[in-house]
Amino acid sequence: MKLGVFTVVLADKNLEDALKYLSESGVQAVELGTGGYPSNVHANPDELLADENKLTAFKDTLKKYNMMISALSCHGNPVHPQKEIADAYHKVFEKTILLAEKLGIDRINTFSGCPGDAPGAKYPNWVTCPWPDDFLKILDYQWNEVLIPYWEKAVKFAKDHGVTKIGLEMHPGFCVYNPETLLKLRAAVGDVIGANFDPSHLIWQGADPVAAIRKLGPAIYHFHAKDTKIDKMNTAVNGVLDTKHYGDEINRSWIFRSVGYGNDYSFWKDIVSNLRMVGYDYVMSIEHEDSLMSGNEGLQKAISFLKEVMTFENVGGMWWA
Repeated sequence: MKLGVFTVVLADKNLEDALKYLSESGVQAVELGTGGYPSNVHANPDELLADENKLTAFKDTLKKYNMMISALSCHGNPVHPQKEIADAYHKVFEKTILLAEKLGIDRINTFSGCPGDAPGAKYPNWVTCPWPDDFLKILDYQWNEVLIPYWEKAVKFAKDHGVTKIGLEMHPGFCVYNPETLLKLRAAVGDVIGANFDPSHLIWQGADPVAAIRKLGPAIYHFHAKDTKIDKMNTAVNGVLDTKHYGDEINRSWIFRSVGYGNDYSFWKDIVSNLRMVGYDYVMSIEHEDSLMSGNEGLQKAISFLKEVMTFENVGGMWWA
C-alpha cells in the first residue's frame, strides 16, 4: 500500500509547496481535487487542458517530488434537480475525465448524487425510510428515471476516455450511501462503478467498516483514511441522525476525527488487514475534516498513525506453510 493525502486541506499552498511538504512528511501519493465541492487549486482542468506547457509543468512538479496521483476527485451532485446546478457538476465531471485521460490515470472519485422527489423539484430529497408509501415512489423515480440513466451515459463517457474506475463515496444525503446502494448502482450500469471507501461515513450509520470491506471486495477502487468519533451520551439520547452544524461538537451525536482519534490501533489494523485480504493494495488517502485540529496537526498525526498500521511491503512467500 501507499500512504496518500487528499490535498484540499493544503489549499493555502501552491502545488509545489504542498508536494514538498507532503514529500518531507513521507507521503507517497496525492489525491487532487478538480472542482465541484473540492477546490481545484492544485489541478484546474480548465487550465491544464487548455495549455500544454502548464500540463507539462504540472507533470514535472509531480515527478520532482516522486509523487503519484492516486485519483482525481470532483465530488458533486450531477443529478441535482436544478438543471443549472446539475450541469455545472456534470461539466466538472467530464473535464476531470478528460484530464485523467491526459495524465494516464484510470480512476476518479465523486458522489452518486441525489435527485429531487419528482420532475420540477427544487432540492434533493434523500429517502431514509420506506413508509409512508410516498417514499418508495420517490425512490423509484430517483433510481429508474434519473440516477441509472445518468450513470449509464457517464460510465460510457468515462470508458471512451480510458477511465475504468469511478469511485463513488458512500455518503448519506446521496442515493449511494452504503454497500447495498453502491452495489445496486454497479449492477445496473457496470463495474466501472466502484467505491471510494470512506469508513467515517459508515461508522456513524452504525455499519462495521470491516464487514463492508468484505462485502465490497474488488469493488473498492480507492480509500479515504478518515475517522469518526461516536458520542455515546448524545447518541444514547438522540440516535445517530444529526443535523446540527459540525462546529457544535459537544452536542453532536458524532464528529469526524483524524484517524486514531475516533477508533484505536486495533480497529484500523483490522481495516488494513481486510483491505489486503480482499485484494486492495493501492492507496490510503488521508482526508482531514477534524474540527478539533488544525490541518497541519491533523495531517501529521494521521500520517504518523497510519505509518504504524499500514503494510507497505509485498507479502512474499509463506515459508512456514
